[in-house]
Amino acid sequence: MRLNTLKPAPGAKQVRHRVGRGIGSGWGKTAGLGHKGQRARAGGYHKVGFEGGQMPLHRRLPKRGFTSLSREATAEVRLSDLNRVKAAEIDLAALKAEGLVPRGALAAKVILCGKLERKLVLKGVKSTKGARAAIEAAGGSITEPAEKAKLVRNSAAKKA
Repeated sequence: MRLNTLKPAPGAKQVRHRVGRGIGSGWGKTAGLGHKGQRARAGGYHKVGFEGGQMPLHRRLPKRGFTSLSREATAEVRLSDLNRVKAAEIDLAALKAEGLVPRGALAAKVILCGKLERKLVLKGVKSTKGARAAIEAAGGSITEPAEKAKLVRNSAAKKA
C-alpha cells in the first residue's frame, strides 16, 4: 500500500448538487427551497427548534434531573488504593501527594472497593458506611470533617 494510491471507498464521495442550474438537473427553478414562504426568501430563516409559533418540543417536555455543581470538587478514592499511601495518617493533602486525588479537589470520599490490608487513620476525609466498617475492621479509625454550614436564602434567615 502506498500513500499515492489511497482512494476513498466506492460511494463515499458523491458529486455535490449544483442547485438552480436548470430543469434538466432536477434542482432548477426553486432550487430545493419549495414555493414561497420564509424559508424560500433570501436571509429568511428561524432559530433552531422553532415550530412556527407552536410550543416547541424542548419546552413541551418536562425538565428532568440536575447537574451537581460540587461533583468535580469531591473525588472518590477506592479502599484498595489506600494500601499504596505511605503515610499512617491520611488526609486530603496526603491523597493529593500520592496522586490518588486531583489537585483541584476540595474534598475526598473513600468508597468500598477492594480490600484494606493495613491499619490506618483517616482525618478530614469522608467515607461510605461500607468503607467505614472495613477500615474499623482492619483496626483503623476515622475522623470525619466538620460539615460546612449550608447557605440559607435571605428570606429564610429573616424569618428566624
